[in-house]
Amino acid sequence: MGLSAEQKAVRQASAILLEFCLERRQSRNSNIMRPLSFDPNVLRQHLRRHTIATLNELKRALGTPVDVTVFRKLQTLDYLSSYSHRGAYYTLRPLARFSPEGLWSHEGVWFSRSGTLVATAEAFVTQSSSGYFADELARALHIEVHDALRALTTQGRLRRTDVSGVYLYTAAESTTHRRQVQARRTAHAVPIAVAASALQIAPDELGAAILLFYSLLDEQQRRLYAGLESLRLGHGGDAQLAAFLGVDPHTVARGRQQLLDQDIAAGRVRRSGGGRPPVEKKRPT
Repeated sequence: MGLSAEQKAVRQASAILLEFCLERRQSRNSNIMRPLSFDPNVLRQHLRRHTIATLNELKRALGTPVDVTVFRKLQTLDYLSSYSHRGAYYTLRPLARFSPEGLWSHEGVWFSRSGTLVATAEAFVTQSSSGYFADELARALHIEVHDALRALTTQGRLRRTDVSGVYLYTAAESTTHRRQVQARRTAHAVPIAVAASALQIAPDELGAAILLFYSLLDEQQRRLYAGLESLRLGHGGDAQLAAFLGVDPHTVARGRQQLLDQDIAAGRVRRSGGGRPPVEKKRPT
């Protein structure tokens, strides 16, 4: 007995539905096994051409609106994110030309061999011979660092110590911390650009030795010595040297300028107590 037309239609519909389900399953499996659609070399070529790029620029270059896709492709490359501009820029590590301090900038965007701002600040402070004040570190890194230093001290990765009313940031390790604090306190007590920590000498002893040496110099040598140390100290050196040596800041500035101009009067030096003897004025009788 043959199938009715209605039964044939039902069987045919069932067969079509089964075939559709099988094709859909095969299609789903093939999507799982298919190769990646986005080539990381596109990002590599874009960064080589432009040196640095933002996330939006990389998404456009790759042809995707998805942030995660770009980051997945970047993971296959040797890339860096900037520590300035809140990490908004990316580059390839081989493109960076790092300074001896491990920093590199391109068009005002800063990158570090250490990576992030927090990691860079930690490296600078721990490797310093005398720690860093926040304003010093900001000048060194060309960016505000208060938030990074706060995070590092909160996490116990750095320590801070009051030195002359200002927080000094040092390494967390005890021996390095003590050495850095001693060196900085010596520098404050004796404003001379020497590695006091390397000399293993107390600040008062170093200061006394310098003042003794200074007293043995003639007038020009004193001025030139003060000027030289001011140059080595940098900004504010004239005032620091003047206060320490007990001279006028203009004297320090003059010695500094003489050295820069190479204006040294050899052979015409008046020693302390030299010159004509003072003439005693006669009192009228």
